Amino acid sequence: MRKIKVLLTTAVIMAAVSMWGCGKENTDNETTTTGGPVETTTPEETTTEEPTSEATTTSNYSGDYSEYSTELVEYGVGSRRLEDGRYEGAIYCQNKYSDYQVEFIKENDKVIYLTFDEGYENGYTGAILDVLKEKNVKAVFFVTMDWVKAEPDLLKRIIDEGHVVGSHSVTHQSMPTLSIEKQKEEYTGLHNYIRDNYGYEMYLFRPPMGHFSEQSLAVAADMGYTSVLWSFAHVDWLVDKQPSHEEALQTTVERLHNGAIYLLHAVSEANTAVLGDFIDQARALGYEFKEYTRDSIGSYNTTN
Repeated sequence: MRKIKVLLTTAVIMAAVSMWGCGKENTDNETTTTGGPVETTTPEETTTEEPTSEATTTSNYSGDYSEYSTELVEYGVGSRRLEDGRYEGAIYCQNKYSDYQVEFIKENDKVIYLTFDEGYENGYTGAILDVLKEKNVKAVFFVTMDWVKAEPDLLKRIIDEGHVVGSHSVTHQSMPTLSIEKQKEEYTGLHNYIRDNYGYEMYLFRPPMGHFSEQSLAVAADMGYTSVLWSFAHVDWLVDKQPSHEEALQTTVERLHNGAIYLLHAVSEANTAVLGDFIDQARALGYEFKEYTRDSIGSYNTTN
């Protein structure tokens, strides 16, 4: 029942936010999750703002959050794309929240950062790791406490094979709806468990359901985390309604763009089946798969 509830909640949220880029109204009828056509614009025609600063790598908030907005943002990249294929919503958000330790899209080069969300295990993580090892690609796996405690061998393998482990919180709740104290517990509980049991220090955080506020971003930064959203996602988490392999491959390849942060769910049979082909096709088109290291934090430029 818990799995069903989580899936239904996620589906409703994603259906809603896919029509909005970072809380910004998007009047297109198509959404980023349908695989349908998208509207393209030139950079001069977009409503994105100029970046105000580079992302920081250390906290500037010092525990005082009273000046930061608590308004909940339900993130989605929207459906509008620039002529170079980048989603306007991701660029808009990177510009709008550039004073915070958060990333929606990376540098404007032909690079891809692969990330996988791990809410529960569906039997595919091992196969995903096999493909990544074969193709010599490093990825980020965002994990919850339930998954970590249920899958210690997989977590150890992720670490041993040089991938990045990121926090997806202890209990996968909407962070802006929690008190400051509870938000901090969602970080420290998982962080300390993985540090104490695996000797691994996490530094990336994916906000559950793509929910954030200015205040929650500030809290994450104070806890030593860079918040990582995404510039690509599709409907891959519905385990009983998977896209065909052909559709999954077409969607992931057609939406390639510079500086892409790909959000994939490790519960997806379709994603797992086409992962190797996706990597091969992306490389054939000139894209490089990069590791999301501490040194790569802040490597974005949305204007050129």
